[in-house]
Amino acid sequence: MSRNLPVTLHDIYLARARIAGQAARTPLIRSHALSARFEAEVYLKLETLQPTGAFKLRGALNCIAALDSAQLERGVTTASTGNHGRAVAWAAARLGARAIICVSELVPRNKVAAIEALGAEARVIGRSQDDAFVEARRLVDEEGMALIEPFDDPLITAGQGTIGLELMEDLPELDQVLIGLSGGGLLGGIGRAVKGINPAVQVNGISMMAGAAMIESLAVGHPVAVEEQESLADSLGGGIGLENRVTFALVREVMDRHFQVSEPAIARAMVHFFEQEKMLVEGAAAIGVAALEEHRLDIRGQRVALIVSGNGIDADTFMRARDMAAD
Repeated sequence: MSRNLPVTLHDIYLARARIAGQAARTPLIRSHALSARFEAEVYLKLETLQPTGAFKLRGALNCIAALDSAQLERGVTTASTGNHGRAVAWAAARLGARAIICVSELVPRNKVAAIEALGAEARVIGRSQDDAFVEARRLVDEEGMALIEPFDDPLITAGQGTIGLELMEDLPELDQVLIGLSGGGLLGGIGRAVKGINPAVQVNGISMMAGAAMIESLAVGHPVAVEEQESLADSLGGGIGLENRVTFALVREVMDRHFQVSEPAIARAMVHFFEQEKMLVEGAAAIGVAALEEHRLDIRGQRVALIVSGNGIDADTFMRARDMAAD
């Protein structure tokens, strides 16, 4: 697949073949609590059960598996503080490639240790994510390593789209899907898959109130820089890239509706998962429940899937969410 071409349904089927036996085919379970509350059939797609705890593994595996043997020998690199960095480290180890994950000095030591535990080198550079990306790009230019983008790459997006194939196989009567929206790789990939199989499926993107780069970019018709804001859904922060090549156009094409949710709504949704679903999930994974509640979405009688995207949360963050939800 050329990295300058749109992501097709065929690309997503090819991605599934590449990652088979590596990424998990995650379960789709019915939420009894949410189904009763909203008088609908509400299902949870548990990407929390990936080996690295988040959906990012699918895209990283697809991207690295598409490299030839010479490129695998030279290795792969990226800059990340969280789920993407762990996914690249895990995928590289499984596929026999050297990996250097560039992080800034602000990344907590426990996150650096988690990357190293997966067999990658964590290279600490500068005081920001931008500084870390400068080093990653130097490794590409000077050492010939392959840069594994976090989202704006057709191979990454096609990998995330394999979630959509599984959704349609497990729930062919799907009416709506609610997906956290950040850089657009997850929503774009899933949207392409489900609409490629059934164009009537409604694809809903969910963002936090502040720092939602994709939705602000869509509003003005081109990618824009947005100041990142602190949020319980921190995985949805960050920009989409002013030179975005793939996900901006794809999200604009496949997304039907978009909702922004408040921090208290995200907090209540996280507590719901803990108390009712018996799951500890990050804010970005709970954001579909936040949208159902805060926007009082009428889904009565429908079959609705929520993408539970990851479990990258620590005890302090959950306690903060619980306190906020109680206010």
